[in-house]
Amino acid sequence: MYMADEKRYEKMNYRRCGNSGLRLPAISLGLWQNFGYGSVFANAEEMCRTAFDLGITHFDLANNYGHPYNGSAEENFGRILDRGLRAYRDELCISTKAGYEMWDGPYGDRNGCRKYLVASLDQSLKRMGLEYVDIYYHHVFDPNTPLEETALALDQVVRQGKALYVGVSNYNREQTKEIESIFKELKTPFIVNQPSYSMLNRWIEEDGLDVWAKENGVGISVFSPLYQGFLTDRYLKGVPADSRVGKGNTWIGRELTDEMVTRLNALNEIAASRGQKLSQMAIAWILHNPAITTVLVGASRTEQIKDNVKALENLTFSEEEIQRIEEILGNVRK
Repeated sequence: MYMADEKRYEKMNYRRCGNSGLRLPAISLGLWQNFGYGSVFANAEEMCRTAFDLGITHFDLANNYGHPYNGSAEENFGRILDRGLRAYRDELCISTKAGYEMWDGPYGDRNGCRKYLVASLDQSLKRMGLEYVDIYYHHVFDPNTPLEETALALDQVVRQGKALYVGVSNYNREQTKEIESIFKELKTPFIVNQPSYSMLNRWIEEDGLDVWAKENGVGISVFSPLYQGFLTDRYLKGVPADSRVGKGNTWIGRELTDEMVTRLNALNEIAASRGQKLSQMAIAWILHNPAITTVLVGASRTEQIKDNVKALENLTFSEEEIQRIEEILGNVRK
């Protein structure tokens, strides 16, 4: 029977999510890849347990994780909870999302209507064996549904006790600002936006989402912090056959040009001078932004989670390091 490490809270850093009272670990575990259909369950279970033993209390899912069998990641996570982790439910912050295509017909495709969002959460709760999730997100902005309807649906599940807080994902600054004003009127506990963000993907800076969120008390939970593996030591000498790019499992493989490899090696030199791996510095760099609450890391094995958590050992950057990083990145803003 699983027993959590008694020292799990000694080294993890926890940050308040926006103006809410909820604190999230600086590093959280995302279950997008390697936790659903076709994954080795024992490995997935070991990764979740390792994460919790390291003080990672936040586990992030979505209804469609586990493609091509949507929902299989939630099902596996429910099994993992049943095999020992559920005893620690009150120490866990579990989030899920809905918004992308999930089931056949007009009520399960990509949208933000009340019927889809409410039904999807009921399905997610059943798959995980939960009475409520801590955070429920609308996964992607839907231009075909009135934003007020989406907001009211999220407000409804909170009032029903099916979610404690709500958030949005992949919303830009203006979209977030608009729905935040509705939530404020409804007094809905809207606390977080979940965008992509990394050294190689800085769109939230150009858009102004990070500054707006900080000024308005909305937390930011970042996904794809390592840019599909680019910001690791995997591609410093080319493309390994067993990598995501080598297998053709990522749409950004075409960006791995000679110029990109040169840039990655230059960043790696700075990381080495800081006593870090490139991936660790990439995570520390994100957390250097005061608007960021938590970084969602993915993993295929436990060693990656342990390595990522070590990023917290050095979160300080000198002005010279920041300047050199900016020069290497060339002010990337895509």
